[in-house]
Formats: sequence, C-alpha cells, structure tokens
Amino acid sequence: MRKIIHDCDCTFGINGCDVDDGLALLYLLGDPEAEVLGVTTTYGNNTLEKVYENTKKFVKKIGHDELRVYKGGAAPGETEGEAAHYLAEMAEKYAGELEILVTGSVTNLYGAWKHNPEFFHQVKSIVLMGGTTEPLIFAKREMDELNFSCDPLATYTTLTSGTDVAVITGNNCLKVLFTREEYERELSDLSKGVVRLIKNETDYWFDNNWDEYGIPGYYNWDAIAAAYMMHPELFEIQRVDMQLSTEKLTKGRLILAEDETKKNCTLKIPVIRDADEFRRNLYDTWMNVEIETVK
Repeated sequence: MRKIIHDCDCTFGINGCDVDDGLALLYLLGDPEAEVLGVTTTYGNNTLEKVYENTKKFVKKIGHDELRVYKGGAAPGETEGEAAHYLAEMAEKYAGELEILVTGSVTNLYGAWKHNPEFFHQVKSIVLMGGTTEPLIFAKREMDELNFSCDPLATYTTLTSGTDVAVITGNNCLKVLFTREEYERELSDLSKGVVRLIKNETDYWFDNNWDEYGIPGYYNWDAIAAAYMMHPELFEIQRVDMQLSTEKLTKGRLILAEDETKKNCTLKIPVIRDADEFRRNLYDTWMNVEIETVK
C-alpha cells in the first residue's frame, strides 16, 4: 500500500465552487493501492474555514469517518496550522515512502518545511495540480491560474526543493472535457451510492461552466493529478528544465529555462496519453468506492 496525504481545498457540493478536489479524493479511495493517511486542508477554491468544514462534512458523507482532516494555514505565510505539523511529522515517520497530492494552494507544504528542514528530502514524491506554461484560454477568454498563484513563495520553494515533483498544468488538463451527457451514460447505475453522490452534487458545475465560460462540460483538474499519481502509465511524462521566479508565480506561470545555465529545477510535466483510456480508468476507479448512505 502506498502512503498518501491529500492536501486540498475541497469545495465539492458548495454551489458555485469547484468539485474536482472531492473527485480526486474519491479516486484515491477507490484505488486499492492507495492508503490515504489523512487529508490536509488549504484555501483556494474558498476560504480555509469553508474548505475545512466542507471537507469534514464530505469525508463523513462518504462513510470515511476514520479519515482525519487537518486544518491548514489560512493565508500565505501562515505556517502554524495543524496541517503543516501533521505533514512534517508524517514525512519523518514515513521517510522515503510518503507521497503527497496537492490540489490547492501550497502553503501547508511550506509550513511543513519550516517545521522540518528535511521535509522535502524525506517525502518520496509530490504531485501538484496547478500552474500554466502558456495562457489558459476558455472560449476565447483567458482564465486565471488559481493554485500556484495563491502563495508564490510556498510554490517556488516546493517546486525547487522537492526531489521528485510532478506538475499537472492547467494547459495539459484541457485534453479531456467531461460533459453532462457523458456523466448520464457512465453514471447510470443509481444503485451505487458513489454514482448518486457524484451526479447529485456535481450537476451544478456543468451549469456554472456554461454560464461562466460557455463550455459544455468541465475539466476534472484535480482528478487528473490523482490519476497520474496512481497510474503514471496513462501519461507521457516530459522532464522539463524550469527557470522559476516568485514574480512569475504570482500569476501561476511556469517558465521554461532558456538554457542549462538558467534552470533552477527540473519538473515532471505529465500529459494524458490516451483520453479514452484515461476516462475509463477514472470511472472504473470511482466505482470501487463503496458509499451506502447517499440518498
């Protein structure tokens, strides 16, 4: 079993807020190789308070009361949250084994490093959803980056200090759009609690994306990152030299190094290999989650 912590800004089920953190956690819980040790919460999709309370509610709703939820820092520089302490302790306890999925702001990891200077060397791998390598265009409108830009210093420190760091960029998520019609086809067995949960509590997000961007569906940003963590064989993995700066990261922008002398880190940038194979894996893994209480 692979030891994993999910650091997230879960707003699954909050009308008007993104649903993909919850779908990413469901994916991890549905993969038989993943042992989710805990969930650490951060800000991004909403305030820390709303994310923390919603994540606790979500974990209870899906019948995983044993899964501890930890409250993180509420803003850049807040490193004293219980999430940072928990991450630091788990990295030391499971040195060389711990893997972290980050699908919100990166403040908690920066806090963990402040408490444990060996944190980034002890963590086996970090997978982050965020960042852009070029403008993110939706229906001829540019979308702001909403993860790395939340705390540029924490992001810079994580990307340049981690020993095995992969980034699912916003640009590379655009290969797979999930539509309402597809959900109706793939999520048709209403006898399954996980099907009722996903259909009942993500439907508003289709309307939100259509009204906001004119997109007939939505992108499962964070679930893509979870899928890469567990099944990298579904992806083409590019190793890219980067010339990062906190200034550029205020917009979430990842800058490719012009030459070897200017790089300050090398990141894995995965790209979905086959969209149909990826979709099948995602739905099949969700179906492994046993939820009995959703009506």
